[in-house]
Amino acid sequence: MLDTEKRKGRSGGRAARVALRSAPLAENMRPVRAGLPGGQYRPLTDAEVLRIHHAALDALEQIGLSQAPPSGVEILTKAGAILGDDGRIRFPRALVEDMLAKAARNITLHGRDPQYDLHLTGTNVHFGTAGAAVHVVDLATNTYRDSTAQDLHDAAKITHALDNVHFFQRAMVARDISDNLEMDLNTIYACCSGTTKHVGTSFDDPSHVAPSIELLHRIAGGEEAWRARPFVSNSNCFVVPPMKFAEESCRSMEACIRAGMPVLLLSAGQAGATAPAPIALAIVQAVAECLAGVVYVNAMAPGHPAVFGTWPFVSDLRTGAMSGGSAEQALLTAGCAQMHRFYDIPGGAAAGISDSKLPDMQAGWETGITNVLAGLSGLNMVYEAVGMHASLLGFCLESLVLGDDVLGQVLRTVRGIDVTEDSTSIEAMKAVCLGGPGHYLGSDQTLALMQTEYIYPTLGNRMSPKEWNEANRPMLLDQAIARKNDILSKAQIQIDPAVDAAIRADYNIYFK
Repeated sequence: MLDTEKRKGRSGGRAARVALRSAPLAENMRPVRAGLPGGQYRPLTDAEVLRIHHAALDALEQIGLSQAPPSGVEILTKAGAILGDDGRIRFPRALVEDMLAKAARNITLHGRDPQYDLHLTGTNVHFGTAGAAVHVVDLATNTYRDSTAQDLHDAAKITHALDNVHFFQRAMVARDISDNLEMDLNTIYACCSGTTKHVGTSFDDPSHVAPSIELLHRIAGGEEAWRARPFVSNSNCFVVPPMKFAEESCRSMEACIRAGMPVLLLSAGQAGATAPAPIALAIVQAVAECLAGVVYVNAMAPGHPAVFGTWPFVSDLRTGAMSGGSAEQALLTAGCAQMHRFYDIPGGAAAGISDSKLPDMQAGWETGITNVLAGLSGLNMVYEAVGMHASLLGFCLESLVLGDDVLGQVLRTVRGIDVTEDSTSIEAMKAVCLGGPGHYLGSDQTLALMQTEYIYPTLGNRMSPKEWNEANRPMLLDQAIARKNDILSKAQIQIDPAVDAAIRADYNIYFK
């Protein structure tokens, strides 16, 4: 009798907990959400931050950058940069400091739906996709195939359904499109028609910016609406490390700025290859290159929204191959986040990349470790956080789904421990220990906190071995495939049907 009563009591408590978990929470009550403040982890001391800053200024003043386009030379020298006889542009310290003072702070990257706006201030953390993978991981055959516009559109639709993936930057190259302009246009439309979260894209050619902006005006409902809330940013590799401008990308950046599009100033050197091997000096080079970008942007348009995109990567020095999932990568990213805070400007870097070819245990530890350090360091924009395999060469839709669980746990660590008068009161302990049931299961405090203090995985399995056997031993990848298929079966296009029909009539759209 007693055992039966216990089972009934526990069953009732579990039912109550299940009911509570299924009830939707207000956004401000959720245990994790976009924009939680990080900054708890600081791999650099204040003195080390200053040392890196001064070294970056030295590099800009003494080495400078080469190969600026003529338009860039005019913009930079007019602002006070110095063009040397060797063709390199050098940046006096005072110029860099002046432009840092003009740089935009506390910017918002807009979603088409305002609920997805990203407020880049302080140590607020946001996770999303990025990259230019040329393959898709096919889990049906455990092989890689060329990525397509449909894959990109599907990834956008999946991202739209995931709570912990806050923005969608182009993650794949549409290799089924041979015309580069058509590829750029399809990339924008595949992303925007899949999600109303903020989107990031890039351009192969400066001449592609104008027709792409025209498409964005149509999606937004006109130029005025676009300029009021630009919902796409330009991911711009304006430098080719070490310390060279990328002429075509610089011209694209100029065109995007004139069109009112936010820019990501992206420096992506590879330590030991295109960046110095010491982790600290790799950060110095990335900071110097991005500071040159700050001068460029603010000399052209003071206060234009720009993300300080220090993205130094790591080489496996045994082979020279990229190692995006390494501990060194995690340290590089966290160190860069500290530099962003030092300058008090919005910043982004890469984390979550796996060198593994499939969503396996290696992918799990690489994704988890690098994203945790990025989040705890207070990085505003964590790019490439989910889905990326083979050191950025492959993208996996199922890993995108699995990554939502990973990022939920990461965000919970970012939120940290709430230490308040209520959360440290011993009254609940008294009620349990002094004549109470001797446990906290089903207590009012436990039930009140189970949704707001704790986060639960969507796919992660917490069954006992007995329960797992009784449930037919569900496998994680099978669950991920099922959830991916379920999301795609229910996803709707995020463009007004009449606008979509008109765009499809005027453009050669490669996806359904």
